[in-house]
Amino acid sequence: MSHAYALADTDPVSVVLAWLAEHPKVTEVLGGPGRVSGTLEAPWPHLRVALGPGGSLGDLTWLTEPEVSLEVYGDPGGWPGPAALSRILKTCAIAAAELPAAPHAEGRPVITGVRPSGMLLESPLETGQPRWVMGLLISLHPNPETP
Repeated sequence: MSHAYALADTDPVSVVLAWLAEHPKVTEVLGGPGRVSGTLEAPWPHLRVALGPGGSLGDLTWLTEPEVSLEVYGDPGGWPGPAALSRILKTCAIAAAELPAAPHAEGRPVITGVRPSGMLLESPLETGQPRWVMGLLISLHPNPETP
């Protein structure tokens, strides 16, 4: 199979999610393990990692730059406050930016760059539950060592 078709298997969300779920600084700032996933769930605060709406698929042959959304949710009761949630989200984004320097795992795409796609945005849910959101553009390509 050519590398162009291997591009279809590159999943930036799974790589970023796995990295942040194990990152000691993210665990610390969120208040403990088990607070990073792909869904909106307790315990709070919680980081959700999902595919974002932007990015670029380049020319569909090698290097792409999809967007990954980082969403930090506070407790439905309103805590922690906006400043704390903003700080948590920035810490998670900084941790994600360390990915290009990390060793490349077999079977996973190679991350070559991580950069913000915009600003942090306070965007509470309709229920009033606090949420802060930001996008990261993840430059990646298939791992040539993957069979």
